[in-house]
Amino acid sequence: MFKRTKAPVEETTPTVAKPGGKGRPTPTRKEAEAAAKARARAPRDKREMSRLQREHRTEQSRKIREGIKSGDESYLPARDKGRVRRFIRDWIDRRFSIIDMLMPLLLISLILGFAGSRTMAAAGSMVMMIAVLFVIIDMVSIRFRLRRELKRRFPEEPLKGTTYYALTRAMQMKFMRIPKSRVKIGQALPEDYHR
Repeated sequence: MFKRTKAPVEETTPTVAKPGGKGRPTPTRKEAEAAAKARARAPRDKREMSRLQREHRTEQSRKIREGIKSGDESYLPARDKGRVRRFIRDWIDRRFSIIDMLMPLLLISLILGFAGSRTMAAAGSMVMMIAVLFVIIDMVSIRFRLRRELKRRFPEEPLKGTTYYALTRAMQMKFMRIPKSRVKIGQALPEDYHR
């Protein structure tokens, strides 16, 4: 009555693959759909692989261009990075420049040059010489005023290359500048340009 009984031993029979079967369990629906998507994405030949790589490069280039235009620091080249360069861009963009008037002046000079008379041609070349003189005066003014402002705002920062950077930006018309302008003409700039 109080005798210990042995638990019945279950016999395990090895599962034998059915003849003509696939030899593995059937995948779930989720696994099958994931595998089908992976197969659809994978390139089938070299041409398709190069097309996918080209599309990927195009998308990456578009992202980089958008980042540079918007002024995102992570996409900017080394020459445009940093708070000093950001300040220089804003300082140049907020001022009205004679360069913005250069195209209309060139057009006027060209029209006067082809007007037919010597006095008109002389007037056209005079307009051009005056415009070039104003551009030179503007560039010299930018150099001294910007240096003074940089020394006041960033006394600990090195100023090497800042004049060249500012002048190359100032020589471009506003709509051609990259990174794009973040400030309007005459807008006051913030006092601190910390990261």
